[in-house]
Amino acid sequence: MWELTKSFRFEAAHSLPGTTFGTASMEIHGHSFRAEVSVRGTPDPATGMVLDLGLLERGMSEVRNKLDHKFLNDVEGLGQPTLENLARFIWDHVQRAGQVTHVSVHRDSCGESCTYFGTRT
Repeated sequence: MWELTKSFRFEAAHSLPGTTFGTASMEIHGHSFRAEVSVRGTPDPATGMVLDLGLLERGMSEVRNKLDHKFLNDVEGLGQPTLENLARFIWDHVQRAGQVTHVSVHRDSCGESCTYFGTRT
């Protein structure tokens, strides 16, 4: 079993009312984000690849365009712009590329990250 991970970066602003950070969190502020999307599988004997990374790149490019240089509070379908919701939102937009096992979103400047593993059925 192999796991492939591809990442992308985006810059975005948000406001998070109701946290213990108070005004600092409620005011509009921005972050540099890094998202990692991982897929798991066995390489195809014909191609030698778990997944054609071009397929994953297409999905990642689409979701990056929805998030990059945006006010996240206004992104349709995201909900409250938390790390948790960003990870789920990205997961939802890259699923068609292949067997996505998890999505991680990092705010390196804050030393924070969140990983979403999808829903358990």
